[in-house]
Amino acid sequence: MADAATTRSTQRPGRPARPGRPAQISRERIVDAAFAAGNLDSLTMRELATRLGVTHGALYRWVKNRDQLFDLINEVMVERVLPAEGPQGDQWRPWLARVAWAMHDQFLAVPGYATRTSRPHRHSTAFDRLRQEVVTAFTDAGVAPELAEQSWYIFITSLVSWLSVQENPLNLGHTAPRFELFLGTLLRGLPAREPGEERG
Repeated sequence: MADAATTRSTQRPGRPARPGRPAQISRERIVDAAFAAGNLDSLTMRELATRLGVTHGALYRWVKNRDQLFDLINEVMVERVLPAEGPQGDQWRPWLARVAWAMHDQFLAVPGYATRTSRPHRHSTAFDRLRQEVVTAFTDAGVAPELAEQSWYIFITSLVSWLSVQENPLNLGHTAPRFELFLGTLLRGLPAREPGEERG
């Protein structure tokens, strides 16, 4: 009898059943919904809330704007592309190649992400972790700190630009660009050296 009474009090004839508990939001659910949106670069906050099955106001309590949304996304991306262990001594090239291939696979798996990352935008602290790991790889191999920072800048800007072009082809020739050739050329040129300095 108690069950019937409960049913009558919450579900009256002619009215739809009241919804259950509201959808729970988490960092992982937000990022997964954003990744599944089709084109991250054009995703709006209202579209994201709809995908999550929550109100815009509920999403706002987690992320207030697209900058904060991309901060969350960047955190996840950095976690996915960084190997669990850093390079040992002079093994920075194969380690950096692993990072670059992971960025290639992860960035291009989410349409619009490489394009958004390549544009000037508010600095995200998530990439500080990636920067620190790469700079440390160079300094541990004997590169001077200032040139290690320059090497990071060359690596990240070249790589993100190349990935962005893959999302927005320039049609500069008949042969599809090959990532392994680009990456090999980039890594052979690193670390940065002062003009006139002999290659080690």
